[in-house]
Amino acid sequence: MASKKKILKKIKIVLTGNFDDPQDAFNFFDKNNDGALSKKEIVALLKKAEISGFLRGLVASALISGYDFDDDNKVGWKEFKQAISEM
Repeated sequence: MASKKKILKKIKIVLTGNFDDPQDAFNFFDKNNDGALSKKEIVALLKKAEISGFLRGLVASALISGYDFDDDNKVGWKEFKQAISEM
């Protein structure tokens, strides 16, 4: 199983290698433009980061659990910035 460190590294590579800044990445994955990333949208980010299919759902749930400070079951822009700052 991939370690947390390896997963975060893959996510960071996708974000820094494909987008000019974190806001561009957030906007790209926020497909419905509601200002927050749902589990489905986070799974799409993880797929782009080449996280295995089995782990995507688990990692998406862990990210939401760890960064959903307003308890809406999504990761909003401020929460996303917090997650990025910890990478």
